[in-house]
Amino acid sequence: MVIYNNKEWLNALLNFYRSHVMQRLVRFTLWMGTVTAIMCVLVIEVWHTTIRFHSGTFSLLGIVLSILLVFRTNTAYDRWWEGRRQWGSLVNTSRNIALSVHSLMARNDLPNRNFFARAVANFAVALKEHLRNGVKLDELHDLTETERQVYGSRRHLPNYLIGLLYERTQELYRQEVISGFDMVTLKTHIGSLADILGACERIKKTPIPFSYSIYIKILVLAYSALLPVGLIGEFGYFTIPVVMLIFFAFLGLEMLAQEIEDPFGLDCNDLPTGTIAQTIHSNVFEIVCLFAEVQEERRQQEFEKVF
Repeated sequence: MVIYNNKEWLNALLNFYRSHVMQRLVRFTLWMGTVTAIMCVLVIEVWHTTIRFHSGTFSLLGIVLSILLVFRTNTAYDRWWEGRRQWGSLVNTSRNIALSVHSLMARNDLPNRNFFARAVANFAVALKEHLRNGVKLDELHDLTETERQVYGSRRHLPNYLIGLLYERTQELYRQEVISGFDMVTLKTHIGSLADILGACERIKKTPIPFSYSIYIKILVLAYSALLPVGLIGEFGYFTIPVVMLIFFAFLGLEMLAQEIEDPFGLDCNDLPTGTIAQTIHSNVFEIVCLFAEVQEERRQQEFEKVF
């Protein structure tokens, strides 16, 4: 995801080419300008003819195309924003689980604290890659060899991790480490992980209908291809920048919508799910005091080495 300061709009304009969409859009626009220039030369210099085309036709087509593109862009942004909301909920839910574990478990109960911290942190990392091309075990935190083999055999690792959290919660209740009310509260937070998982999968596996998407692309290309024919007679060689500007506007909206409709990928405008997953890992371990205790132990060791 491109990080920028929206208050420094001039600096953002000067660095617009960092966006992959803008790079492709500029290339396509230059290509369209070249085609328009060739048509202008042929019509004006070679054929010496004047093409008359009623501009009202292009106005009506432009209105229809604009309405479709607005709907297309809004739909794609809704998917992007819904994905961001779900990952924001994941951060809050992970913190809630960590806070509950921290308040319920004894300070010296490191096995249970470590289990919940690793499971929640690994769920976020597994979800990130599950929504892309499959979970990468090397990115998960502190796996034993047995866990690596078991995790590698699972086709749906995020579901498996949620199941482990449920099982450990139920086991703690049977051992009377937590009360029934505490079990219900903890399971409610764990259930929220399943809700977030399902919502993200719904976004990932339900793209914009193919017929709708391809129809807009065809309409944009057809409209842009006919523009030089209708504008050469009125604008002459000024048709070149006019067509390039209109093509840049319409195709740009379509390409931007196409990029953000799948917010969990690796495009420059997709959600920073990797950064969010690392934030969850840091927050969870800090809340359950494991991270803080390790850091304090390291500082104490460095202190003793110096003095």
